[in-house]
Amino acid sequence: MADFDAVIVGSGVNSLTCAALLARAEWRVCVLERNDWFGGAIKTEELTEAGFLHDVFSAWHPLWVGGAAHAELGDELAARGLEYLNTELPTATAFPDGSAAFLLRSAEGNAEELGPEWPGVLEHFFPNADLAFGVLGTELWSPAGLALAAKAVRRLGRAGALAFLGEALQSSRDWLETTFASERAHGLLAPWVLHTGLGPDQATSGFMTQVIAVAVQEGGMPVPRGGGAKLADALVQLIRDHGGVCETDRDVERVLVRSGRAVGVRLTDGETIEAERAVVASVTPTQLHERLLADVDVPAPVAEGARRFRYGRSAMQIHYALSEPPRWDGDERLARTAIVHVTPGLDGVSRAVNEAERGLLPDEGTIVVGQPLTLDSSRAPDGRGLLWIQLQELPWRIKGDAGGGTYLGRGEWTDAWREHYADRIQARLARHIPNLESSILKRVALGPHDLQRANVNLRHGDPYGGSLALDQNFLWRPFGSSPGHATRVERLWQIGASTWPGPGLGAGSGTIVARKLLEPPLSQRAVARARSLAARWS
Repeated sequence: MADFDAVIVGSGVNSLTCAALLARAEWRVCVLERNDWFGGAIKTEELTEAGFLHDVFSAWHPLWVGGAAHAELGDELAARGLEYLNTELPTATAFPDGSAAFLLRSAEGNAEELGPEWPGVLEHFFPNADLAFGVLGTELWSPAGLALAAKAVRRLGRAGALAFLGEALQSSRDWLETTFASERAHGLLAPWVLHTGLGPDQATSGFMTQVIAVAVQEGGMPVPRGGGAKLADALVQLIRDHGGVCETDRDVERVLVRSGRAVGVRLTDGETIEAERAVVASVTPTQLHERLLADVDVPAPVAEGARRFRYGRSAMQIHYALSEPPRWDGDERLARTAIVHVTPGLDGVSRAVNEAERGLLPDEGTIVVGQPLTLDSSRAPDGRGLLWIQLQELPWRIKGDAGGGTYLGRGEWTDAWREHYADRIQARLARHIPNLESSILKRVALGPHDLQRANVNLRHGDPYGGSLALDQNFLWRPFGSSPGHATRVERLWQIGASTWPGPGLGAGSGTIVARKLLEPPLSQRAVARARSLAARWS
């Protein structure tokens, strides 16, 4: 008898969610994590000074709280200490002239902020919200995906369904400029596409802009009390309470394959762990094919697709411990807002993305300023300040600096480049927060090279699991010759940001695969369907 029913490689939110759902269904589950913490890109630690709890990588949980996994597991996780906090001021954009625009938790307030077009956006979106969110929660290359398409055709007709699909392919720029007259509205919403791995001029970014805007209005910007790691802690405890095993410092180097079927894994120390029913790997295509399946012959198109898989823009994190709370210039609500984007607006985001994709450090990259203390005062000592900064428009290989100044040479990231760019960001941010530089107790910056070193799935410092250009997105994620989550090796499944529905803490891929594994066999489903039809006609 095998050691476990399922072995899961990695412990990010998709892995832990998949394991929790399987363990609750009485599967014998083993989660193996190569790092010394559970959570993947979820990590909370006193990175700067004692008493300052920083979410080192990801920090904000609206996708999780609004997702299917939370709906199913939320009560059990709350019983294990997970508590979410929220705010009425989820996000804003601070512009160079000192003005600001806010996305609020009310439709009426957002009509004032975004303009009179906002109610029409909601009237257009909500009747088909189940289709939009269904796309983001369904294995598209599957019978479930076909069923969702059929539902759209039945409701909208063929022409209407095609129009829905066409609208979903719009860029954020096209949608924003044809929907809102106000450039402030453009600047408020455009930065959010960066959080999906897209730029505002890319296909499907308009769809994602709409989804995020509605989701933030309806769900806010929740965070766990005490740090994001509380989610990982609660999931691990849930798995263990149902008999599962979760272990850190366990580095998987190979998937064991016999007769074309995954039967377990081998660790770097030589230990083998067998799986009776499934091996689930939360990895990039590079990790899957160049490492875990290095000894396995896969079809040539799949091997070539993995080789050609592209990673997206790099990212950077900056963490501040402050002697006092930040005092923003301009609108007093900025000091109470969870996430503030600092950018010139839509064109500023577009320009920074373009510069990064040409290998340049952007002159005015978008600054994502997270203020977790606006929700959770436990993150820092009383009277202190804490900032979480993310920069999402960076190249992996530096060809030049669009901002000029000291040139430190072409090539990959170094600590010198990291600090050089962090200084630029700090100087820009200080124009909006006059007391920033005088209140810094400690700054810790993590460049793309630091992110890759910390987590092998953050390849090239890309936190989104690979480029989300159309040929690596939706039906074609991770890539065209290997779409979906079932690999060409029987009983081996791939999950994580590199698979549909892509990046974020929604745990979509982990939920999809767990539900697939828990489905009754096809023959059993056919019998049940036949009995249902017979009962209907009897």
